[in-house]
Amino acid sequence: MSFDLVLFGGTGDLAWRKLMPALFQAFRHGSLPEGGRIIGIARDDLSDAQYRELIRSRFDAVDLAKRPTPEEFERFAGLLHFVRLDLSQPKDYQNLASMLRERRADTVVMYLATAPNLFATCVQQLAAAGLNRPNTRLVLEKPLGHDLESNRAINEAVRKVFPEKQIFRIDHYLGKPAVQNLFAMRFGNAVFEPVWRREHISNIQITIAEELGVEKRGAFYDQTGALRDMVQNHALQLLCAIAMEPPINAHADAIRDEKLKVLRSLKPWTPEMLDQHVVRGQYAGGVINGQPAPAYREEPGVDPESNTETFVALRADISSWRWAGVPFYIRTGKRLAEREAHIVVNFREAPHAIFNAPPGATNRLVIHLQPRDGLEMHMLAQGQDNRRSNGHTLTPVHLDLDFDKRFGSERVGAYERLLLDVIAGRLNLFVRSDEQEEAWRWVEPIMEHWGNDTRGPRPYAAGTWGPSASSAMIARDGFCWAEEC
Repeated sequence: MSFDLVLFGGTGDLAWRKLMPALFQAFRHGSLPEGGRIIGIARDDLSDAQYRELIRSRFDAVDLAKRPTPEEFERFAGLLHFVRLDLSQPKDYQNLASMLRERRADTVVMYLATAPNLFATCVQQLAAAGLNRPNTRLVLEKPLGHDLESNRAINEAVRKVFPEKQIFRIDHYLGKPAVQNLFAMRFGNAVFEPVWRREHISNIQITIAEELGVEKRGAFYDQTGALRDMVQNHALQLLCAIAMEPPINAHADAIRDEKLKVLRSLKPWTPEMLDQHVVRGQYAGGVINGQPAPAYREEPGVDPESNTETFVALRADISSWRWAGVPFYIRTGKRLAEREAHIVVNFREAPHAIFNAPPGATNRLVIHLQPRDGLEMHMLAQGQDNRRSNGHTLTPVHLDLDFDKRFGSERVGAYERLLLDVIAGRLNLFVRSDEQEEAWRWVEPIMEHWGNDTRGPRPYAAGTWGPSASSAMIARDGFCWAEEC
């Protein structure tokens, strides 16, 4: 199957950090369909040879295991082409259309790795140049808007030009092998489904923690914040994967229908809930891995008086038969104690205790997402020395399934998997417009509440797990975060 992948923003940060390495890995693994072209689009005045040299030089900054050898890059470079295009100039789109018509590839992918405020202009110009054909697939990179209204405006503009089945709204978290294993764990095994409900589960915790600060993205991040950057998309998609009902099959709309039901079942916010169940924080100076780390307000591009949140912790409740009364806790932040993403499913205590167990010891399933990928099942068992307790004292143990060790180099990276799915036309791991809008509808009251809150975010030292109010929030329900228990 021949394809043309047209990468708007082809010289940008996302292109060389994520997309080109992912495309090269697919090429190296032999999974990229033959007969393909990768066409970089930008305002730069570059020849094909200059563009190839630019991409080659940028590969020096990616992980060593993902760098091509000179021989590998020479073969990969044969796929790379460049077209100078000003997004506001109709004649430039006509030039692109002429280039694509010369070959008439089976599939054309338009990947918009540009600012969201350019999406509407870009798709309108694509349509005017006749580039919205049935074999065209449009990829939209997040963030899709900054609130519900702007998200709807983008979706409406895109839908005027492309039908929903040709729109691929990308959330790279859904491409992670660990998240795919989450679906496989739930719906490919019979052991979990009978206990996956309120009668057996006391609470569920979703953590996406980063050691890094905002790095070189200070100006962008200061206009975005952790709620928009992580909760509205990544964290809520993980919540959906955990809480959704089993779909009738593995088709894209069957899966996305069930995720949408979860989002619609999220309990609406009240003023009291916003005060008690939502915590925002901003990192102050501290120490990360023994090295001093600056405060957020000292980062390049950040307003010295900024109230943008770099940490969010919240409690979500799902109004459904399966999950009534089970709190879902979400937290995410930058400059935290470690880079760690996981989901912790805490089960209820045994209904009748006949053994002596450590205080608070219960069964717990930990789904590791990054940096490692695997499952841990925490249980209770008899230890080696039970003579003084007549064998009635239990000791915590756990089963550890490490998927990285099991599958090793066979693992496919998130962007690699998603790009291959776009070329193949598989929508399962992409977000539908009604999902996005429902997620924005749920987080918007939080943004409005913060807009009227003069207290600002709570400070926390870099290298910690966030403000103490996060621990207090979950403690009010009688629970604690996994590292504190």
